[in-house]
Amino acid sequence: MLSEEKNRLLTQVGPGTPMGGLLRRYWMPIAGVSEFDSRATKPIRLMGEDLVLYRDLQGRFGLVDRRCAHRRADMVLGVVEDEGLRCQYHGWRFDAAGTCVEQPFEDTAFPGDAQQRQKAGLSITAYPVETKGGLVWAYLGPQPAPLLPDWEAFSWPNGFAQIVLSEIPCNWFQCQENSIDPVHFEWMHEYWARRVRRGDMTRSPRHLKVAFDEFEHGFTYRRTKEDSNEQDEAWTVGRVCLWPNGFFLGEHFEWRVPIDDEHTLSVTWKYVRVPQGREPYVQASIPTWEGPVFDAQGRWIDTHVMNQDFMAWVGQGTIADRTREHLSASDRGIAAIRKRFFDDLDTMARGGEPKGLIRDPARNQRVPLPMMDRHLVVDGHTPEAIMAWGRLRAMYTTYVFQAGQPEWVRQQFAEAMGLPMTEHDGLVASRNAAGMRPVVNLAGEREPR
Repeated sequence: MLSEEKNRLLTQVGPGTPMGGLLRRYWMPIAGVSEFDSRATKPIRLMGEDLVLYRDLQGRFGLVDRRCAHRRADMVLGVVEDEGLRCQYHGWRFDAAGTCVEQPFEDTAFPGDAQQRQKAGLSITAYPVETKGGLVWAYLGPQPAPLLPDWEAFSWPNGFAQIVLSEIPCNWFQCQENSIDPVHFEWMHEYWARRVRRGDMTRSPRHLKVAFDEFEHGFTYRRTKEDSNEQDEAWTVGRVCLWPNGFFLGEHFEWRVPIDDEHTLSVTWKYVRVPQGREPYVQASIPTWEGPVFDAQGRWIDTHVMNQDFMAWVGQGTIADRTREHLSASDRGIAAIRKRFFDDLDTMARGGEPKGLIRDPARNQRVPLPMMDRHLVVDGHTPEAIMAWGRLRAMYTTYVFQAGQPEWVRQQFAEAMGLPMTEHDGLVASRNAAGMRPVVNLAGEREPR
């Protein structure tokens, strides 16, 4: 367990807080680029700050204070122009650096004062933004900013990627602790899901051994279960708890981005390589969609992997009370990342930098991460091999990770893969699982059962 003071250190992310200061040293994914195909601005709340993200008419993104410096009007309602964002209330225009570059009435009525007003430095808060992997990233920390990581996965060819965003009503840190908790998979995603979906009380293969290792960009967890051994990549490679607030499983990333102390933006980036024979495939745009947390009746959606995680995270409370917990042997990874965060906070208090920042451009080119099943994800398979193995079939013919995939994304995915779509039954395919049954072909006709 932790003291109340240490729990506050881990969970408070607003301006001026120690953890808020630490997280501001890293680039955070905040939106999908494709969202701006149909919108000009988007309200963003990030680590307790209310901002507006926009793309101007030149295609450049900006992230500025949500309130105009003049009369505090809402800049989400502003008008994007060739350069910057103009407040709809009185027409004041701000560039991407937050500088007020035009005040229409004042510039007309008092033309001699315009230059002086600009020299006075009237501005609003603004933060750097960059794009990579179809995502828009923001940096809220001190300059000089570190490099935005060029993760290898963002450069994989011949694949279909998609981005899923969800707002989760709880603190970011209990979401991130899930990223180094292997044992919950056995119980929540396997046993509990079978019990709830089918009334099947069959026990899942038990974890036998877990191990946790630190490396430059985070931690890995490794495990053996009753259906695997130490030659399995689940033990020799493991999965990545990506520092400071991510998770990497090979075919997808997850980030837990703090909105404020009580809300988290879940960001998932998912890649599927097209079947062999469908190369070359170039994805024109990476679709972004919002995944629901609750159904229309306000009940938890429990059918998909991420949705099951959401239930667990929020079920710990809006901010988990770690003064009352009792960690055990399976939680050594959780203890390790907490210690690393406290060490990083101490380092920063002494003027140093936290873990994992990349500043050397030579080391920021297709940065690899430990990755299980690389051949399954990157190399591709024949359509016949995909349809013959349940785990591959699930990966290639449906979106098992999160509920709510829109039909238009489903159709784009189906066209890229050229395979019959399947219906997800709420159960997770294990590494040795049998198949899921196709129910809808590409023409939209139902297949015989």
